[in-house]
Amino acid sequence: MNKPMIIAALAVLVIIVISGGFYTIDESEQGAVLQFQKIIAEVNEPGLHFKIPFIQSVEKFEKRILDYDSDPKEIITQDKKTLVVDNYAKWQIVNIKTFYETVRNEGMAQLRLDDIIYSDLRNELGKYSFNDIVTNKRKEIMEAVTALTQEKCNQYGIRIIDVRLKRVDLPQQNEGSVFERMRAERNRQANLFRSEGEEEALKIRADTDKQSTIIMAEAYQQAESVRGEGDARALTIYANGYNRDTDFYQFMRTLEAYQTTLKEKTTIVLPPDSDFLKFIKGIKR
Repeated sequence: MNKPMIIAALAVLVIIVISGGFYTIDESEQGAVLQFQKIIAEVNEPGLHFKIPFIQSVEKFEKRILDYDSDPKEIITQDKKTLVVDNYAKWQIVNIKTFYETVRNEGMAQLRLDDIIYSDLRNELGKYSFNDIVTNKRKEIMEAVTALTQEKCNQYGIRIIDVRLKRVDLPQQNEGSVFERMRAERNRQANLFRSEGEEEALKIRADTDKQSTIIMAEAYQQAESVRGEGDARALTIYANGYNRDTDFYQFMRTLEAYQTTLKEKTTIVLPPDSDFLKFIKGIKR
């Protein structure tokens, strides 16, 4: 081999060695420099970096937030109902060394998350009834699951950002019976509301009748008072008239009595000296 060929071969070898010593980290990545399968440096800054060729290697990891999405699984609620739960989580690699030494890669991390999240989710949902889970307790439950999962995932260099439920369904074989129970419960509540409404209506009617009776009694009392005052005034007028001309007053009152009592075909039996007949004794037919 001649000298030019040797020089060319050496130049190619140098280029290969030099190129093998440089590597790049993207903005969405974070890296770890390994030497004999042990991490000796972590690289978080994007750009061009150098390593010792053939001795050191680089392992790259995702810096962005990752998705965990599990298959639907069955859980048992506190009131012994079976639910099919479909959940997801957001997580991120925050400690490269711990992550690499415990789970190695994203695939293994997903498997570990599947066990942890399902276990915590099953335990927390098991503390609540079916109605609590599907109505007003879901946020509280998921916050507790997120905190529990985060505590367990610290040992893997993982940060759990959020755990959420996508769907909560009933098993197909239980939907009909649960629907019937829900309908019966709604009917029970509707009947309760109706009975409460009827009770309130009776109270209103009773109060109205009471007020009506009070008003009628007060009106009757007022009418009797007015009538009494009128009778008193009438008696006063009669007395005044009687005192002015007693004979004429007696004559008029007797005529009024005749008009009231002596109707057509009326028969009255009185003694001849009765005062009632004194004005008609001298009347000739």
